[in-house]
Amino acid sequence: MKFVAYERTQQGTGASRRLRLTNKVPGIVYGAGTPKMIELDHNALYFALKKEAFHSSLLEMELAGKTETVLLRDFQMHAWKQFVLHVDFQRVDERTRITKKVPLHYINEEVSPAVKTDKCLVAHVMNEVEIQCLAAHLPEFLEVDLANLVKGQSLHVSDLVLGTGVKVVTHGKKNPVIVAVTVPKEEVEEAAPAPVIAAPAAENKKAKKDERQNKK
Repeated sequence: MKFVAYERTQQGTGASRRLRLTNKVPGIVYGAGTPKMIELDHNALYFALKKEAFHSSLLEMELAGKTETVLLRDFQMHAWKQFVLHVDFQRVDERTRITKKVPLHYINEEVSPAVKTDKCLVAHVMNEVEIQCLAAHLPEFLEVDLANLVKGQSLHVSDLVLGTGVKVVTHGKKNPVIVAVTVPKEEVEEAAPAPVIAAPAAENKKAKKDERQNKK
């Protein structure tokens, strides 16, 4: 994806406020050189932020007639208005090692034996994962094929198909679950055994017999 940014000379809270009044968004681009203050058209940025690829892929930023490869690193929204307040980008090249969250795309869930045959419920425990890789190998998303999912099965981070040099960051967790299959509640209730209530009656009968013998 490609977007246009413009150099910004004025800094500070007052300058940023005046910039927003003209429908512009203040921002910064840093990494691999001197940080630069930039500004972007608000509406173009607002609609770009609604696209998944804008968050998880390499972007081409045109600035002062020069194109640079960048990653979206952060953005701030107004507390209650649909308005972007600030945006941060990082310059990268093919040798830059990055840590970035990417979305998980689940496919073929409806044709899996767990859903189609056993009518199980499939829970997507994770919708994104954090990965480390070279910028050149950054995937826009990771695809998770659920076609062979069966009743009672779970999928973990280790089941993800990763590209060259891509590693999932789990922050100390050994092998987190990404998908869990559960049996519908109605099926569990039907399988539950009926309670046995005959034993107490037998004990009461024996107690009465002992009582009659004691009277004699």
